[in-house]
Amino acid sequence: MAAALPPQLSEIVEDFNALAEPERLELLLEFSDGLPELPERLAGHPELLEQVVECQSPVFLALEVGTGPDRPVRLYFSAPREAPTTRGFAGVLHEGLDGLPAADVLAVPDDMPHQMGLTRAITPLRMRGMAAMLDRIKRQVREALASGD
Repeated sequence: MAAALPPQLSEIVEDFNALAEPERLELLLEFSDGLPELPERLAGHPELLEQVVECQSPVFLALEVGTGPDRPVRLYFSAPREAPTTRGFAGVLHEGLDGLPAADVLAVPDDMPHQMGLTRAITPLRMRGMAAMLDRIKRQVREALASGD
């Protein structure tokens, strides 16, 4: 099921699927707690972050694509603690994609949020928000690569 995912993201998806539905939500909450705060250079500068408007909660993201042959991607999220589901998914993406080569991030299947086995536990609107976060990340990576950043 998670064969096309990068190893660290595949492991997270497998962890979710190894659990019963109620425990999947608990694991998502653990990822919510583990989402790192924005670095100081971004924290006071909302204009440097892109809002994921499809999310019910105010979620913002930014990324940097490094130099070198692998072009590693660094991800940064701002999501309120009062929105643990959305923040949890941001935590999953951070842990699963941060530091990976740009090509690996771009290769993540668009249906990855649905592979986590949360579709019955989370509303379709929240699932669309999760998919939108991944879509924004991939679009920003493509734009950074195209502009030579």
